[in-house]
Amino acid sequence: MQLTSILPLEAVLPNLPARDKKQALKLMAMHAGTLTGISDRAIFNVLLEREHIGCTGMGNGVCIPHGRFDELKHPLAVFARLEKPIEFGAVDGKPVDLIFLLLTPTSANTEHIKALAVATRLLRDKTLCKDIRATDTAAGIHALLIAERGEDAA
Repeated sequence: MQLTSILPLEAVLPNLPARDKKQALKLMAMHAGTLTGISDRAIFNVLLEREHIGCTGMGNGVCIPHGRFDELKHPLAVFARLEKPIEFGAVDGKPVDLIFLLLTPTSANTEHIKALAVATRLLRDKTLCKDIRATDTAAGIHALLIAERGEDAA
């Protein structure tokens, strides 16, 4: 799974102004809705349901909310760097400022798992996260995310 195939430049939000977890998910759902044609309300509801099962905050200021949709034909990622870190209920108890939203087709079990694995492996890299936090543009963040380290097959 190559990140370039699921994360277009227009899906990178370099300064998302969210004050809390709910607002962050809502803003990202709105953007994902624009890119997919799926109702932002439907995306938001799926993401909230997933968060109720268990928080997707993986620590180090990163979370990977994800959901599956019958309407999708291909996986899509939306990445946001928040203006300010927010409480997200992450495993380490620290606020989150980097969000990798993953949407996949309901029938794409293998692709879903591969994409989650790529995102998790990539965002465990503390140096990469530091570089993303120091970058203010969508193009700069996109370039960091799709650099060779994000292109590994899962």
